[in-house]
Amino acid sequence: MSIRVLLVDDQPLLRAGFKLILESEPDITVVGESGDGNDALASTKQLLPDIVLLDVRMPGKDGIAATREIVAWAAEAEQQVRVLVLTTFDLDEYVIEALRGGASGFLLKSAPPEELLSSIRVVSNGAAVVAPTVTRRLLDRFAHQLPTVRPDAHPPRLEQLTEREREVLRLLSRGMSNAEIAGRLVVSETTVKTHVGNVLTKLDLRDRVQAVVYAYEAGLVRPGDNRD
Repeated sequence: MSIRVLLVDDQPLLRAGFKLILESEPDITVVGESGDGNDALASTKQLLPDIVLLDVRMPGKDGIAATREIVAWAAEAEQQVRVLVLTTFDLDEYVIEALRGGASGFLLKSAPPEELLSSIRVVSNGAAVVAPTVTRRLLDRFAHQLPTVRPDAHPPRLEQLTEREREVLRLLSRGMSNAEIAGRLVVSETTVKTHVGNVLTKLDLRDRVQAVVYAYEAGLVRPGDNRD
């Protein structure tokens, strides 16, 4: 079945661009558009989308408040509606408030189309996704709350990774995209995708967000570790 998406953004040209990208995919359908946070909940109730692609800063009600309303209504009405927040503002307070409000994902508008499409599919399947660069900064900020792992006590599953897969995990955990990792390692992006898939499979992880958290917990990367 097609993934039904409601676009909520106050900029018509951006909505048109998102719609063009989404409807180029056979498994995604844009069922409606809204340019105001005040209309987001009403449109959600009327159209019953699977995903609400929601901007943060809009006239009237902002995306954070709209997220809270949509998530609360969906829970009460027992509807499987999920919110994916998309914004140009890479700020911690927005990330935190969006996730606290019940959003299933947070992406920047600068994300490449393939990342947006992948995120919509991930969120539609009930998982969560956060932009890699945002994930890294949040973990740097809250890493002290993660379990402490001795350098000589890495989880056994980490030993299942090849040296190249470990390097890919390190770079992924620094917020790099597949293209950036490919450039750093001088390999093709397809090769990087294969390595990332192997890492997720071997470590039994759902997505890149979980992979970053795992890397911190395993001591593979540390807060503020930006070494080349």
